[in-house]
Amino acid sequence: MLILLFLAACFLAYSNGANDNFKGVASLYGSRTATYGTALGWATITTFAGSITSIFVAQSLLKKFSGKGLVPDALVTSEHFLLAVVLGAALTVILATVTGFPVSTTHGLTGALVGAGLVTVGGQVNFVALQKSFLLPLLLSPLLAIALGALIYIALRFFRLTFGVTKEWCVCVGSEERVLAMPQPGSALIRQQTSPEYSVMVAETGACAERYSGSFVGVRAQRIMDAAHFLSAGVVCFARSLNDTPKMVAMLLVLKALDIRWGFVAVAAMMAIGGLVHSRKIAETMSKKITEMNHGQGFSANLCTGILVIMASAFGLPVSTTHVAVGSLFGIGLTAGKANPKVMLGIVLSWIITLPCAAAISAAIYWLVAKH
Repeated sequence: MLILLFLAACFLAYSNGANDNFKGVASLYGSRTATYGTALGWATITTFAGSITSIFVAQSLLKKFSGKGLVPDALVTSEHFLLAVVLGAALTVILATVTGFPVSTTHGLTGALVGAGLVTVGGQVNFVALQKSFLLPLLLSPLLAIALGALIYIALRFFRLTFGVTKEWCVCVGSEERVLAMPQPGSALIRQQTSPEYSVMVAETGACAERYSGSFVGVRAQRIMDAAHFLSAGVVCFARSLNDTPKMVAMLLVLKALDIRWGFVAVAAMMAIGGLVHSRKIAETMSKKITEMNHGQGFSANLCTGILVIMASAFGLPVSTTHVAVGSLFGIGLTAGKANPKVMLGIVLSWIITLPCAAAISAAIYWLVAKH
């Protein structure tokens, strides 16, 4: 049972990495600052660094997500209970990953704790603690991120204009072929290809890259922006793993024979592998579907996410990096008039489903494992 619990925790870390690792660098890929491979590589390095750092600085989250306070203390040391919680959260997150929805591992763990707890002790689950310490930060974080992301973008735009850094555009000239539907006898239509026509477009999507001209303290503005963008993306990945790693390692506290530092290393490694193997669908959703973005907007979103997640880690609040990152992107998209409300609605619905889905799966697993 202890071996199964260790393997389940590794699976949870894999699922977390698959769904979460790319979120910090989504703006690099979405703004075409970096290719998918470069962005993923940077995410993997900084995520692993954050996981290892959490060994030394995230003890409050380690204690909080052991489940104490939410369910009776006796359950926290039950291998059957913890196995159901870990598998319930892991299966929920991996299902969301393969369907392209960025969901919260924190939310999945919370739902799994409640589901297995209800099957085990029923009304002894502390719903007051659930609301105060878990659900409130998870619900407020995306709203705060939307507001802060918009404010940061407006402030940085004002700063850019004040220092005379303007947008630089390119003009694209190319040919295109048009296909027309031509009426034929008997009311039939055929497709007829016309000769190529030449066109001129300014800032054509995917061909013309919006960049910044001018300089600041003698350095080209675009170079400063690219460096700051990469740095902010790394900070988000670092902060995210700093906040998430202890939540998964907490499930291994029952393994007395295991030095908990090796638990951190195992979780860090599996998070990195999950991100490398399974990030593509989440990358497309986060980078291209929530909102279109340029370099400055992507940097603003990362700065907002990094600030909120680092503050949450410092105060021991289990916020969701997913909710914060998506909220930041959507807030900036609303400010710039480029947000996609339909996609955002689908993501929010996936967030709502996460908790009951994880609760149902963990409850079923506990019933199968402990009762049979």
